Amino acid sequence: MRMPVFRRKKHWLAALTGVLLSSILLAACGENSPSILNVAGPVAESESSLFWLILYLALAIFILVEGVLIYSIFKYRERPGTPNPYQNHGNMLLELVWTVIPTVVLFVILFFTIRGLLQVAPEAEPAASASQPKIEVTAVGHQWYWEFYYPKYNVTTADTLEVPVGTTVHVKLFSNNVIHSFWVPSLTGKTDVVPGHDNTKWFVAQKTGLFTGICAEYCGTQHANMRFNVNVVDNSSFMTWISGQQQAAAAPTDALAQKGEALFKNQCASCHGIVGVNVTQFYNTAQECTDLPGGKANGTPQCLIGPNLTHFGSRSLIAGGVLDNNTKDNNCDPNNPNLMQSCNLAKWLKDPQAVKPGNDMAIGALSNAEIQQLIAYLEGLK
Repeated sequence: MRMPVFRRKKHWLAALTGVLLSSILLAACGENSPSILNVAGPVAESESSLFWLILYLALAIFILVEGVLIYSIFKYRERPGTPNPYQNHGNMLLELVWTVIPTVVLFVILFFTIRGLLQVAPEAEPAASASQPKIEVTAVGHQWYWEFYYPKYNVTTADTLEVPVGTTVHVKLFSNNVIHSFWVPSLTGKTDVVPGHDNTKWFVAQKTGLFTGICAEYCGTQHANMRFNVNVVDNSSFMTWISGQQQAAAAPTDALAQKGEALFKNQCASCHGIVGVNVTQFYNTAQECTDLPGGKANGTPQCLIGPNLTHFGSRSLIAGGVLDNNTKDNNCDPNNPNLMQSCNLAKWLKDPQAVKPGNDMAIGALSNAEIQQLIAYLEGLK
């Protein structure tokens, strides 16, 4: 017998719905996707443990309830001549049982939730000691990228937070525009970055590696493109990185890069700073630039609205993580005939609004030759 057409349509509709729902679920399983389940520190571990506890309790309750339901469907299904089932409405014992059990479960969850809150609270931050060193970082949320300032070392960078393994990282959170939220799923939970309100957080990375951070509070059209990396390295590598970051930008020797430096001074210096070129030193935006862009900082003409580019060539991300700084395989060699197609920095300089609509990059139209010059200069700033 041929199946009616409308039944086949329902069958295919159900199958298609299942495939679409599965694709949405699996879309979150990318290799580099940030996850609270891939923990690398005590703060994330505490939060992950609470997640697993609630999941296991919910799973146990689901299996129990569904098991009883399925058993009852088959055991007590209606048969010919079966009398009406016994009515237990108003049974005090049953009423107490299915009221007390959920209450106990919720109190268990409440207990572990409060314990988790205490474990990750600012008051639980480990005190600095020889066995537990500490560094302080100010994270500034811009629209739309993250800036990081290390007050002890007087170093500013963007898009990548470099930290040593096994060290307590005390993060001061600052925004002078809208509310952001600082979140590194593998290392620490979400904390809002609120204008006019000082928030702090802490975390410890227990293993080296590169971890993805995101803004977890809608902050504008490019909220989803406000990513950053946390690069966890050993202590000697961190100190080597700090030593390099503290240096002023090296003067270019290549003729093309020299033209790029002149172009930077002419067209980019009003928004970006390079130590040794148009600013004298790094400065703390959160303390000295609360009235961007009209404030003063360490003798600079103004507190610059764009990220500091002193060591841009050593960074792995561009424009808040919307692009990778893909310099390998000569992608950004100024002499590469496919420069405009293969180099992400070239794409950004060519049309930043097409790459990240609504950003504050107010650069004029650049010729291909000018883009080559800027790339030769910027990628040389290691």
